[in-house]
Amino acid sequence: MGGGAVALLPPFQLLTRQANDVRRLRHPEGSGSGRNGRRRSLLWWRRRASERMAAAAAVGGAPPDAGPPSPDISEDQMTPEELAAQKREERLRKFRELHLKRNEARKLNHQEVVEEDKRLKLPANWEAKKSRLEWELKVEEKKKECLAKGEDYERVKLLEVSAEEAERFERKKKKKNPDLGFSDYAAAQLRQYQRLTKQIKPDLEQYEKLRVESGEEFYPTSNSLLHGTHVPCKEGVDRMVSDLEKQIQKREKYSRRRPYNDDADIDYINERNAKFNKKAERFYGKYTAEIKQNLERGTAV
Repeated sequence: MGGGAVALLPPFQLLTRQANDVRRLRHPEGSGSGRNGRRRSLLWWRRRASERMAAAAAVGGAPPDAGPPSPDISEDQMTPEELAAQKREERLRKFRELHLKRNEARKLNHQEVVEEDKRLKLPANWEAKKSRLEWELKVEEKKKECLAKGEDYERVKLLEVSAEEAERFERKKKKKNPDLGFSDYAAAQLRQYQRLTKQIKPDLEQYEKLRVESGEEFYPTSNSLLHGTHVPCKEGVDRMVSDLEKQIQKREKYSRRRPYNDDADIDYINERNAKFNKKAERFYGKYTAEIKQNLERGTAV
């Protein structure tokens, strides 16, 4: 098998040559016996396989043998040493694959630990701050761009807002009847009126009925006189009464006035002294109960 051109052999000659290779593998010339002989036999086989691969590559075909063991050699024809070497090579290959996978998993795990440590060292609201800063940077860039073009930034921003987004922003701005605290009685009355009017559910059927019955007087003018002509229905009166009762109950819950007990003992001289006595009773009443009873019975020592 020199470096010159190699002719393809017929199938019969190819099988004959493979059988001769197997015979030489078992009894190579000058191989001797023992461990050295097996080593020389294995080296000879590897050299033979490399020569065949080079020859096949030169003619553009596939190599007849890829290496030991040969595809035409069954396990029954192989020696115990060859089987042991084959198993050892298989185990080493699997071990190398596991070793590579372990190193890759270790590397990925280390990267995840580093990233998690970075996330834990960041503030709790870092994501919100980051998004806020990015938004501010975009706004600044947009303002500079509008300034360079000579346009108004607020107008350009409103042109990019859709109708749905504008409606959602307006709903967020307008809170439902916000409680800003007590300023005067007129503001409190207006807030109460707005709350009650929002609770009203119009009866469209009754509305149409009254419009048909009233005719032109349904739309009064400055010369119309409708005082005393409208009579509310029983359902409307009941609805008003129930609403007033709810207002009274709610007002009682928010009342800070303490109920007065007529049967309680009078042990104070004014309101300030009464508050002091209540505090003293709350903190020291269980310790002075016996002394108080003895004073009332007249058996105190």
